[in-house]
Amino acid sequence: MTKDLEKFDVVLLSMAQQHEGGVEDFLDTIFNFLARKTDFYTGAGEGVAEKLVKTLFKKYEATAISKATTDKARRAEQELKRKEKLEQKKKEEQNADAILNSDSQIVELTDEEADKLQKELDRKKSTENTSEPVNNDSKQDNVQMEYDDEEQEKNKLKPNSGNGADLQNYRWTQTLQEVELRVPLKVSFSARPKDVQVSITKKHLRCGVKGQPPIIDGEFPHEVKLEESTWVIEDGKVLLINLEKINKMQWWANVVTSDPEISTKKVNPEPSKLSDLDGETRGLVEKMMYDQRQKELGLPTSDEQKKQDVIKKFMEQHPEMDFSKCKFN
Repeated sequence: MTKDLEKFDVVLLSMAQQHEGGVEDFLDTIFNFLARKTDFYTGAGEGVAEKLVKTLFKKYEATAISKATTDKARRAEQELKRKEKLEQKKKEEQNADAILNSDSQIVELTDEEADKLQKELDRKKSTENTSEPVNNDSKQDNVQMEYDDEEQEKNKLKPNSGNGADLQNYRWTQTLQEVELRVPLKVSFSARPKDVQVSITKKHLRCGVKGQPPIIDGEFPHEVKLEESTWVIEDGKVLLINLEKINKMQWWANVVTSDPEISTKKVNPEPSKLSDLDGETRGLVEKMMYDQRQKELGLPTSDEQKKQDVIKKFMEQHPEMDFSKCKFN
């Protein structure tokens, strides 16, 4: 019968985190416990305990080596795919530059890009001709959208210094990688792991003091990586919970969906946190932050700017063309 050993992970992780001396200190506690509280060393005869330890050591050594080998191969494969993707992107950019630098080539636009260009040309034409009335529908729509966004943001909390929130029952902060909660237990004694109840699943958190109503009980807005999420009791008074995000490109608006939301538009990540990311991920995060700031200012995003630059360069290269009457495929 296969044992469900993973059910002890939370308890063992909590114990391990309280051993400042690392693995050696942790194992010392385990064997000390076996010597004081059990007949592990003497119950089955001389040498049997040592043989058992060696047998189990070899068993899990093989498992660990196999897992490490598999993980290393998977990382190598991911790195290869990443390099191939970067190489492909580089080739695409080179091809795009070649097209732009060639006067004999005509840039092909999608229907969406063509419609956008046509509308921009029509707008310019109408503003240049003062005798014709200007259509303000589009402008009014944009103003209405901005007003709606502002109204929505009014009901949201301003992030604290850790890009989270200071709520009535707990405080939370976040980086792009993880969410950290500090939950005061509000007890008169020094709490230990056996005194609390913590249940973490991919989409739900329930925690509090045993025998009392839960302090937090709700659904996460996004999934967490269960095997990397941990908890410990700090100074016997505070429950410290770390949640590893699965999507590391997303800021959370709240920890559980029943709590008030923060304005993720006002999140201000420290540069030191960005420096911890690998090159590709950091580039994507910086692009995301830039696009977010541009949207807040009502300016074009990086992708929109790139399209505008392509169209502008194409128009400059072909001044003889009457774009107001052209149809693009």
